[in-house]
Amino acid sequence: MSVVLVINSGSSSLKYSLIDPERELELASGLIERIGQETGIVTHTARTTAEPGEPVPTVLDVHHTDERPIADHDEAFAVMLAQFAEHGPGLDEHPPVAVGHRVVHGGARFFEPTVITPLVEINIEDLGVLAPLHNPANLAGIRAAKASFREVPHVAVFDTAFHQTLSPAAYTYALDARTAHEHRIRRYGFHGTSHKYVSESAAAFLGRDLAGLRQIVLHLGNGASVTAIDGGRSVETSMGFTPLEGLVMGTRSGDIDPAALFHLSRRAGLGIDALDELLNKRSGLLGLAGRSDMRDILAGRAAGEEAATLAYDVYIHRLRAYVGAYIAQLGGVDAIAFTAGVGENAVDVRADALATLGFLGVHVDPERNAARGRGIRRISTDDSTVAVLVVPTDEELEIARQTLSVI
Repeated sequence: MSVVLVINSGSSSLKYSLIDPERELELASGLIERIGQETGIVTHTARTTAEPGEPVPTVLDVHHTDERPIADHDEAFAVMLAQFAEHGPGLDEHPPVAVGHRVVHGGARFFEPTVITPLVEINIEDLGVLAPLHNPANLAGIRAAKASFREVPHVAVFDTAFHQTLSPAAYTYALDARTAHEHRIRRYGFHGTSHKYVSESAAAFLGRDLAGLRQIVLHLGNGASVTAIDGGRSVETSMGFTPLEGLVMGTRSGDIDPAALFHLSRRAGLGIDALDELLNKRSGLLGLAGRSDMRDILAGRAAGEEAATLAYDVYIHRLRAYVGAYIAQLGGVDAIAFTAGVGENAVDVRADALATLGFLGVHVDPERNAARGRGIRRISTDDSTVAVLVVPTDEELEIARQTLSVI
């Protein structure tokens, strides 16, 4: 059994999973929050592992929570190791063959999982100018992990890598070319690890050759993006230079006329930092209805709240616009997949997002759509010419797979 430790390091958090990618089995997972604050929160969940040939447990069944101060990422890794030692599974019994790291931004330099060398670290640090909230935190996690796991390879899996197949026509903004080149301004796309996992899982579920499949994947969570995938290659995606572009999200505005920002600067006196906070933290569903969680929006809409209804309608309007545009880019579509928190659970969102596509043979079955399920499931009717699926995403498993593939 070859297990991989998957690390997702944020500025004040450390998320980890110990995964056997060959059996698609998560042995343990954990989250360390509020790093550098007065009191940190530690959560560790371990699975009673199944031996080869035995049924795989469907739930993580040993759960531990603790609170303590955690100064930095180095101490967070020490806490993580202590959780494995105290609550299992023991890393002596399940030693990782590699550590896989989620890195948000790979720029135009990284298009596949990459063994982390000192030069790669320098590049990740340099790309921090494009992702100042993410890459420095990812790098802090990499360095702390390398200090704790010195004898195994460390692999970076980049969120942007899957979208490196975009054509120049798709990734180029119509800016002054010299300025754009000097400052590396182009469309990069994000959520690539999830889009890759979901598109490959959908093809396997349908028994179709990935190379011959035209797909649209909607990753709808607090952050949201949609990607057009032709033959397993990303050809268009909604997020651009940053994750702000595209769909309406929990707190992000998505697409907006940039001249509106000039107007707010001139008339409301908002500076760059204030505009950044407005678009990233005080817009989207939160800005429209005062709540960022789609479950609250749906409840408010059901209760007849005008603001919640408008927020929902704007959200669906933007989804329909992107799906329609991407069908045009693909020249048709064979499968549409919903994933992430909203995509996997919001029945109305799935139905309403595709409600106008009947003329293309897209038909969602109301009963299948409303039925709950844990795994991949088809929600389209039997006579729908386009397969509509719900595909639970698993970015940690995908990172573990990609890590194992390069070592």
